Amino acid sequence: MSDVKPPAKLGDHRILIINDDGIEAHGIKLLEEIAREFTDDVWVVAPDEEKSGFSHSISMTIPIRVRRLDERHLAVKGTPTDCALLAIYEFMGGRPPTVLLSGINRGANLAEDITYSGTAAAAMEGALLGIRSIALSQVFEIGGQVHWATARRFAPPILERLLACDWEPGSFVNVNFPDAPPEKVRRTRVTTQGRRLPGSFRPVRRIDERDFPYYWIKLTYKTGELEEGTDLRAIGEDEVSVTPMHLDFTSEPFRHALESALMGT
Repeated sequence: MSDVKPPAKLGDHRILIINDDGIEAHGIKLLEEIAREFTDDVWVVAPDEEKSGFSHSISMTIPIRVRRLDERHLAVKGTPTDCALLAIYEFMGGRPPTVLLSGINRGANLAEDITYSGTAAAAMEGALLGIRSIALSQVFEIGGQVHWATARRFAPPILERLLACDWEPGSFVNVNFPDAPPEKVRRTRVTTQGRRLPGSFRPVRRIDERDFPYYWIKLTYKTGELEEGTDLRAIGEDEVSVTPMHLDFTSEPFRHALESALMGT
């Protein structure tokens, strides 16, 4: 699929909404409400249950069942990437979306979260298919309040600008709203992808009632120093983080070093 040319008017957009928290999640309903401020042509195709941490996986060894809630709302027994593929190739009547919105995720998608995130993965798939794609997440501390009002206030103007500006092919944009009420948010900042200290995910061993061991994967972020200009720094300073992400993972400095090491050039 070639890059989908965006319409001249915001009202002419065809928007596909996906998430990884499930089709009944508060964040996806909020995102649909926001999207309908731009256009009535909105489709919601999302997992029928939470698929956080499924990354860019696709269901290749099991059938994918679909439950149609109404003409433009479909619950998929699959991953966020499955949802993107089914929506674009099967459900939208041969007319692909002009923009794919993924979220609004309940929780951060910062730094290395991108490699695990189903929210980011749906946006990646959109970018691979030439569709302008944006992932959105509302940061919160586990056990604390989720400031949905922050996403509600800041998402519309950010989306309006992102839908109107020039776009690099093969890219998506990752937006995170800080863990703060709207009046405490300082500004919106364009950032780079940060990097936490190793060890944010650790297995925790437990014993069931029959004395068999089982495990939970515990999430304990270790941020270290918040480097200037990164998404981690922006969120740490109560700013909205907007990070342009490219799907070309090639490390140019390392590539040149390997050419020298392996080929003697």
